Amino acid sequence: MPSRRSAILVVNCGSSSLKFAVFILTEGLERLVWGSASGIGTSQGRLRMSSAQGTVDDHPARLADHATAIEKVDTLLQQQASRLDLVGIGHRVVHGGPDCDCPQRIDASLLDRLHALVPLAPLHLPHNLAGINAIRRQFPDVPQLACFDTAFHHGLPAVARHTGLPREHEARGVRRYGFHGLSYEFIVDDLRRRHGPEALRERLIVAHLGNGASLAAIRDGCSIETTMGFSALGGMPMGTRSGDLDPGTLLYLASHDGLDVAALEALLYRRSGLLGLSGVSADMRELLAHREDTPEAAQAVDFFCHRARHFLGGLSAALGGLDRLIFTGGIGANSPAIRAQICAGMGYLGITLEEGRNRTPGPVISAAEGPVRVEAVATDEERMIARHVQRTLTNTQEVT
Repeated sequence: MPSRRSAILVVNCGSSSLKFAVFILTEGLERLVWGSASGIGTSQGRLRMSSAQGTVDDHPARLADHATAIEKVDTLLQQQASRLDLVGIGHRVVHGGPDCDCPQRIDASLLDRLHALVPLAPLHLPHNLAGINAIRRQFPDVPQLACFDTAFHHGLPAVARHTGLPREHEARGVRRYGFHGLSYEFIVDDLRRRHGPEALRERLIVAHLGNGASLAAIRDGCSIETTMGFSALGGMPMGTRSGDLDPGTLLYLASHDGLDVAALEALLYRRSGLLGLSGVSADMRELLAHREDTPEAAQAVDFFCHRARHFLGGLSAALGGLDRLIFTGGIGANSPAIRAQICAGMGYLGITLEEGRNRTPGPVISAAEGPVRVEAVATDEERMIARHVQRTLTNTQEVT
């Protein structure tokens, strides 16, 4: 009879969804299954699970809340992998505040700190906490780890943390934090694995482009500047988020149009970005499909690429030059058209793509003679979280 296999569960909770993945606890962390519970709290609930062999399960489900979703995911996992021994759970948490520079074991003290940070990320942290609480009730004896999207940027130089507001506001937590840290951390780790630690001495920009989008300048494996700041709204225009705005715009909308905080929040987080500018979709694939027949779709694509070029120039200045550019995220890793449009005209920085390589990345997409190495690499935030859980368990000798 086969023995039970030790496994790690990774969970990422959003407002109406829960994404998960299960990794077998081997040196390389074999991804066994992954999936999602979507439509939580709506009448459109659905459970999906996949494996390397294809779709395992996909069916409608009544998902009243995150706790119900967790229970159903657990049932689905047990049906598909009854011989798993769950030894650790990792949670993606969007904000760790000014004090969290690494993953933290989840206990009552940490939960109190995270609840206190909710005002810093009101649209994300409550859902992260709901998922953590539901998982802890379902698996009370399994060690759990919070992995923060802000942690990678914790060491930002002081000049990159300031906002320009009076210092007393920074003392209360109003500062630039940076996000997408788990993705950046994976890319840096992947670069080290592929090319050795000497590659981290390069002047590196990573462009995490997806429904959420940001770029980061990285030196010696550490973030020195990034496009997102105090919140996940800043920097690049995104699927439904505005990106950078002149602060005076908000004052005008409040005083002239009478928008209150709730209305501004809905505008900036849910109705802006690619969706707001195009009036068509927040999905870059749809915008590219309609760019020839819908001028607004083309304008949204052009604006996205224009802003990416703007930030590439600024981040390369922060680095004092550029040696390597890595595109990642759903758009960055998978859209040759967007990569080509962003890089067009960037020859002054040494960025030149080779058309054939860009169409079939593997991963180098730059011209052979170009001074800047450009790559397209798929990120894997779930695997990064699983690695953190694995290291924590090993360090505390809970796994031998």
